[in-house]
Amino acid sequence: MTEYEQFYWERGLLVAGVDEVGRGPLAGPLVACAVILPPFTETFIDRDSKAMTPKEREEAYEVIKSKALAIGTSVVDSALIDRVGIAKANQIAFKRALMDLKHHFHVVISDYLTVEGYEGIALVKGDEKSLSCACASIVAKVLRDRIMEHYHRVFPQYNFTKHKGYATKEHIKALDLYKESLIHRRSFSPLKQLNLFP
Repeated sequence: MTEYEQFYWERGLLVAGVDEVGRGPLAGPLVACAVILPPFTETFIDRDSKAMTPKEREEAYEVIKSKALAIGTSVVDSALIDRVGIAKANQIAFKRALMDLKHHFHVVISDYLTVEGYEGIALVKGDEKSLSCACASIVAKVLRDRIMEHYHRVFPQYNFTKHKGYATKEHIKALDLYKESLIHRRSFSPLKQLNLFP
């Protein structure tokens, strides 16, 4: 998982891996993370965050914190997503996470989307091909899950702790019953189709 990093590390360059979680849900924020690993870090993750159990992600998160030179995070809320659209929100989240690193780096390896204004490469399924991206994905997933568990306590009727805001049958049924909450994305289908808004 370090083939792409290796190319830069061998040239004396530091790599920031960046990824996001939460592009598709009907509710909750988009969370991005950027991670800089020490050059020539050996692979210590064997699969992407979606294939891990919550316990495995939490354990990996602690390892990443102990190994990383720097970790930057950002949270873009549903109101901003509705205002600028998910593509622009994604760029904002990536850039804020990179700025939050507060550490020098030379290039960015991102998952799927190029980060505007930064030199680097965007990889399809980057969280499976790049260790830096995989680490960023895990941290973002852990943080977003924690945020959604907090929102579950605020809005228990939607059961966010189970589906994390994604469009499950249970979530759609809850929307039919209770309408939208403050953290729902009004611009997202099927919310618009449900005619929940005036």
